[in-house]
Amino acid sequence: MPRDTYTHGHPDVVVRSHAARTAVNSCGYLLPHLRPGTSLLDVGCGPGSITADLAERVAPGRVRGVEVVPEPLDKARAGAEQRGVPVEFALDDAYALSDPDDTWDVVHAHQVLQHVSDPVAVLRELRRVARPGGIVAVRDADYAGFHWWPHDPRLDRWLELYRAVARGNDAEPDAGRRLLGWAHAAGFTEVTPSASVWCYATPGERAAWGGMWADRVHTAVGRSALERGLTDPSELDGISQAWREWAAHPDGWFVVPHGELLCRVP
Repeated sequence: MPRDTYTHGHPDVVVRSHAARTAVNSCGYLLPHLRPGTSLLDVGCGPGSITADLAERVAPGRVRGVEVVPEPLDKARAGAEQRGVPVEFALDDAYALSDPDDTWDVVHAHQVLQHVSDPVAVLRELRRVARPGGIVAVRDADYAGFHWWPHDPRLDRWLELYRAVARGNDAEPDAGRRLLGWAHAAGFTEVTPSASVWCYATPGERAAWGGMWADRVHTAVGRSALERGLTDPSELDGISQAWREWAAHPDGWFVVPHGELLCRVP
């Protein structure tokens, strides 16, 4: 069984940014297919903000959120408890989930497949635990499709380093465009593909996105790039400053494209 490396790690700045994700901004393609009483497994749930949103929509259906590491789960449990939403959170492995076959109406994974070394195997496992007639729903960013303005060569370099680090972890940062092919390889025949974006252009959005990445270049991604001899501390400092300058620019605009799939289980 593969032992994958999560490119971002789980420092507080990463967990906080993930906690800003909602069902509306991160899985709108899935929402029309949810009903009260639907059972749902959220694989790679992180701090649980999306999971809790989905639980509110399918109540009183059973909802379980799983992670391969414990770090985000305390925040996930606290958030669900504060909202009064009954969600089970637990450790589990996307390559070998503890659920029996045919357990869930919906199996959801947001920004997971880009970080695993065998996404087809993970999709087969998600399919295994979904009930016949159920849905496997996946969404992943596509880093090569990121676009921003104003242009800054330091941000070009940030993207180059990120993709190199991710590929060095045997992961695929340009996952969004590959989802459909992976689903076909996993044996899905009834697949509805779509795409959507995150766009950061208001002052508040730029401050959050740019400030977050200004800090994150000094966490797991930056440390990995340093250890592999891909960069040096001075360059990372320059990239961090570029993010802060972009965030402060009144014309700043950044778009993150995503591929997404609804895979029907026969």
